[in-house]
Order: sequence, then C-alpha cells, then structure tokens
Amino acid sequence: MTMTSRPQAEPKKTGNAAKPGSLQARPGGPRNLLDAYFRISERGSTLAREFRGGIVTFFTMAYIVILNPLILGGFSADAAPVDVAGTWLPAAQVGAMTGLTAGVMTIMFGVIANLPFGLAAGLGINSFLAVSVIQEVTWAEAMGLVVINGVLIVIFGMTGIRTAIFRAIPKDLKAAITVGIGLFITFIGFVDSGFVTRTPAGPPVQLGDGGSIVSIPTMIFVIGLLIMGALVARGVQGAILIGIVVSTVLAVAAELVFKIGAGSADNPHGWHLNIPVLQGQVVALPDMSLAGDFDLFGSFSRIGALAATMLVFTLVFTNFFDAMGTMTGLAKNAGLAKKDGTFPRLKAAFVVEGLGAVAGGMGSSSSNTVYVDSAAGIGEGARTGLASVVTGALFLGSMFFTPLTSVVPIEVAAAALVLVGTMMCAQIREINFKRFSSALPAFLTLITMPLTYSIANGIGAGFIAWVVVNTAAGGYKKIHPLMWVVAAGFLVYFARGPITTLLG
Repeated sequence: MTMTSRPQAEPKKTGNAAKPGSLQARPGGPRNLLDAYFRISERGSTLAREFRGGIVTFFTMAYIVILNPLILGGFSADAAPVDVAGTWLPAAQVGAMTGLTAGVMTIMFGVIANLPFGLAAGLGINSFLAVSVIQEVTWAEAMGLVVINGVLIVIFGMTGIRTAIFRAIPKDLKAAITVGIGLFITFIGFVDSGFVTRTPAGPPVQLGDGGSIVSIPTMIFVIGLLIMGALVARGVQGAILIGIVVSTVLAVAAELVFKIGAGSADNPHGWHLNIPVLQGQVVALPDMSLAGDFDLFGSFSRIGALAATMLVFTLVFTNFFDAMGTMTGLAKNAGLAKKDGTFPRLKAAFVVEGLGAVAGGMGSSSSNTVYVDSAAGIGEGARTGLASVVTGALFLGSMFFTPLTSVVPIEVAAAALVLVGTMMCAQIREINFKRFSSALPAFLTLITMPLTYSIANGIGAGFIAWVVVNTAAGGYKKIHPLMWVVAAGFLVYFARGPITTLLG
C-alpha cells in the first residue's frame, strides 16, 4: 500500500468513484466551482473528505491556541516570561492573535498553494523566543527579528533559492525526512499523552509512571488510539474524526466522574494541558491589542548588529528547514509528491509559509509555519487546499469559542498523531539501506528528529553526513553544489553557541 491515503476498503469500480489519494481525474471533469478551483476530483478526493480532513487537522492543532499563550505570555508578570525591559505578553491577547494569524495564514495557504496543510505558531521558535531571545531584547524587538526572518524566507521562496535547495536533496534523504517526521509526531503523541515520561535516573524515558500506565488521561489516549486503529483497519470513512469525537466524549465523562483536574506536581496523573470540561462563558470577544506591536530594528541597536544577525540566522535556519521537511513529508503522505519529491505549487507554498512568519511576528504570536499535525487531516482523506480553508475558518472561530476548543484534551489529539506517524513510517521502504553511503545519512536524519525534538536538527545531521560519507566513498561528483553550501550552513548552525561566544 502506498502512503497516498490511509488504509481503507477498495472502492467499487462503478460510477465516478476514485481510490482515495490517487491523482487520477474522475470522468466528466469538475462538478462545481469548488471542485474546479481546488481540483478535488482530479486528486481523487470529495467535498466530504476535504471537510472531514480540515476538521480533523483543526482538532489536532487546536492545542496551540491554548499552549502558545502559556509559552509566550501569562496572566501576570509573575507567571509570564519577562523580557530585559520587564515587559510581558498577556495570555488572552496572545491567544487571540494565535487564532487570528493561524486562521488567516491557513486559509491563504489553502487558496494560493492548494495543499491540505495547516499553519500556526511554531513550537520550536516560540520556545526559543521565550527562553533565550528575550533575555537579550524586548518582546517587541524579538518579534521584529521574527518579521525579518519571515521576509528573508519570502525572498528565498520568490527567487527560487528555496526551491533549488529542495530539488538538490537526494531521494533517500527526502524519504528519510518523511519517516523521521512520522517518528517525531509519534514521539510527540507519546509524550503529550503521558504514555512515555522522563525518568530522574536510568533510561531517558519510561513507559507511563514507573513503567506502568496509571493515569486515566493516558488510558484515554490508549483507548482512542485503538479505536482509531480498528476503524482505519476496517476501512471506515471518517475513522480519525470518529475516534476523536468518541475519545473526547470518554474524556469528558471521565472528568465528570473522577474529577481528575489539571496535571501538576501535586497532581501528576492529571490532564496534561486542558481539562475536558466547559468552564465559564462559551463566547468571548478576542482582544487583539498586540497586532502591530513589534520593533523591526530595535534589537540591532540594543545588542549590536552581529549578535542580532546571529539570532536572525538561527530563526531562519530553524524556520526554513523545519517547514521544508514538514512539507516534504506531508506531500508524500498525501500522494501529491512526484518522483523527485516536488509537489504542486511548490514555490507558492514556500512563499506563503514565509509570509506566515511575517504575520506571526507582526501579531506577536511568533512565527507561523506548516504544522506536521496536518498529517492527521491527510490521513482522513484531505488532498486539497479546501481542507486548509476549513481548518483556517475553525481557527478564526476559535478566537470567540476558546472554551469549546479546550474541550478536546491533548491526550485525544496525541492518539491521532501516533496513528498518522505509523502511516508515514511506511516510506522507509524508499530508502536504499543496501548502500551505506545512503543508509547512514538517512538513518541519522530519521533518528535525530524524534530524539532532539527538532525536524531541522534531523535534516542538518543528514545533510552533513551525506556530504562527508559520499565524498569519502568517492561519489563527491554526484553531490549537488547546494548540498555543500547547506551542509556548511548547518555546521555553523550547530556551532552557533561557541561561535557567538568567540565573537563576543
């Protein structure tokens, strides 16, 4: 079975039905304007699958509307990351801008790039801003750096530099990126659900608590995963969405009966992020006061051009290759990738993704990028940008219905991620493990991503290993010149700490 769709029953050979995920156009041409614009029939999909896929993607990404404000802001200065000037970002305002930018950019991506990918504030970059960058500059100046990062990525996309680098990546590495992302989102699901936890001593992680699953939220995750897996194995349409709904109902019932509460040091077996229960008012007007609150060049005056440039370099490398790797894996998973790994409207996708970084900086919600969680919607059958439009519309609605958004616990979303991670790992058959000069770089790519919690780190390890190992094996003439350039850039990226220290 190819990874163009989730496993399901073979459709009957009658009428205009087409196998999900296939790119074969249906007889009779487009059925309506939506079909014609988004090429729904041409990609072997249906309106129902696109809407289902868009809904599933939203529910697997909705946690960012809750999590991003917790990372970037707080409800008081004592509970929020404070910058060098003593300022902080109110959580309610960050939440409103998170939903707004995610909604607008995901809709734009769907309309322009016509791909079923959702965009939202990237978790790697927002954490980098909150932990490291604001130790040197203010929040407004940090968001200015994010805007500069986005402008550079847009330029790389418009000039074709990003596309050229994408085409230079060997086939084995592209397959390894897909598998690595599958392992990565599986590990994310395991961690978010409490299925694996850190240990104070011994192995880095363990099963549950002390090697045993003891919390009800983690049990909900396991039950949800098995429900989704069983439905997918039986070829049930809407399997992932059905699994999310059923698991959420079970979670709400469990909270009502057992009063589990939020996880904390005093309640280690509680829900990991949001409690599956409606609290307070359901509808509230969003506070968008943070829109436009950024300082484009203030950081260069505060810490100097060299230090600010190194921060921009880090942001660009993380944003650039995280998104490139994610789009590679998602396109393959959707059956939209060609033999060389490229996919429809490649240049447009790169440009719009760069604009997501610009929009995120301007709205103080951090750089918006393509989310690997979109794989859940693709697993549900999404193949076009219409699914992204649905996801984006739901993000816009989330600004007004945050209590409803928070009903789906992250343990339920985690089950969908593990399921789709399983599907993506099927691409491992595309890697030539018989040739060690391909096997080692590919293996380093796919294993580094989950272990370092970074797509960019996995790509960097693979690029550097590919250049070194293939040169040593006598195949240096077959290495694309851009591979050398990017590998050198990754060497600087990995050594940016010592380099910054040496340069003062």
